[in-house]
Amino acid sequence: MMKNISVLGSTGSIGKNVLDIVSRFPESFSVKALAAATRIDELARQIETFRPEMAVVLTKDHANALKNRLSPGHSVTILYGDEGYKQAAIHPDVHMVVSAIVGAAGLVPTVAAINAGKDIALANKETLVTAGDYVMALAREKNIRILPVDSEHSAVFQCIEGQSRKALAKIILTASGGPFRKMPQDKFKTIRPEDALAHPTWNMGKKISIDSATLMNKGLEVIEAKHLFDLSPEQIDVVVHSQSIVHSMAVFHDGSVLAQMGIPDMRAAIAYAMSWPERLPLAMPVPDFAELGSLVFEKPDRVKFPCLSLAYTACREGHTLPAVMNAANEVAVQAFLEKKISFVAIAEVIERTMDKHLLEKKPDLLDIIRTDSWARNQAETIIKDLPRM
Repeated sequence: MMKNISVLGSTGSIGKNVLDIVSRFPESFSVKALAAATRIDELARQIETFRPEMAVVLTKDHANALKNRLSPGHSVTILYGDEGYKQAAIHPDVHMVVSAIVGAAGLVPTVAAINAGKDIALANKETLVTAGDYVMALAREKNIRILPVDSEHSAVFQCIEGQSRKALAKIILTASGGPFRKMPQDKFKTIRPEDALAHPTWNMGKKISIDSATLMNKGLEVIEAKHLFDLSPEQIDVVVHSQSIVHSMAVFHDGSVLAQMGIPDMRAAIAYAMSWPERLPLAMPVPDFAELGSLVFEKPDRVKFPCLSLAYTACREGHTLPAVMNAANEVAVQAFLEKKISFVAIAEVIERTMDKHLLEKKPDLLDIIRTDSWARNQAETIIKDLPRM
């Protein structure tokens, strides 16, 4: 059966890999809607190749630029802004929405897709970080599937398929450790944005690369895993595995450990979410285990990388605190990229913002959106008082 998809975040690294899979399996997938932000030239090329019915960009000016960039007589409907993203998410002919918009901006269109009864291939971890209880309850109510795209959560998903959930004791998420794993902590103040963007293993966008360097990306994944797999924070461990061969593991109460392994290539996890419960013949290479010789693991250094501990705190407290943490992190990461604050100040901004927050229990979607806005304003205020890098 042909699966019609909508790709939210089509010009990012996940989105481009999704479309690579579509191009390799045209008999299995058809693209009905593409949503991006400001990368007009890239989106125009995607439209010419995949011929969606709908395309969405950030503003009216971007929409006009896209229209002028396309060949004459093109029939695609071009929309923009929040309403445009919502329309891409609820397109009536779409079976699955790939949610790959970076940051909290992905929450509202993903919720719209769930309300419209669309299955979700979830790459936007902030959706569950900021509103996990709300989103998972809504998914259950609408009887839709949320299939993980992140390699770590896909690995866990694959390890526990066919197993008794009562037998699952805990999961172990692997982390590459980022580019500063072996750097002495007293050198962290010298880290520049271009240093942090040089990820040693994965090819990712700027925001996710910085999150990986601070280990906040792994912290976000801890919170996401809590909701995806209905676990407590105490059932989620993190280990550093710089080889990125073991993508994550599941531990069962008889002591058995199942690991999902493969080369570090996001297409395997993306394809599994898109094609589940089938597997696509990707013809990917497998790790050369004889050449590797051994697989190495180590504990994450939470003193050097305090963002991971902040995420565990938010995970344990729950309610609105994860939304506060996420919003403050997004603001702080952007400030670091703009060289307004130092690398070490990212965690400081997040922690101070979290400390100022009065927890709001059992928030609805509007509460979460309001909390997100409050946290961004608080983080901006804190950043103004910090020295520039």
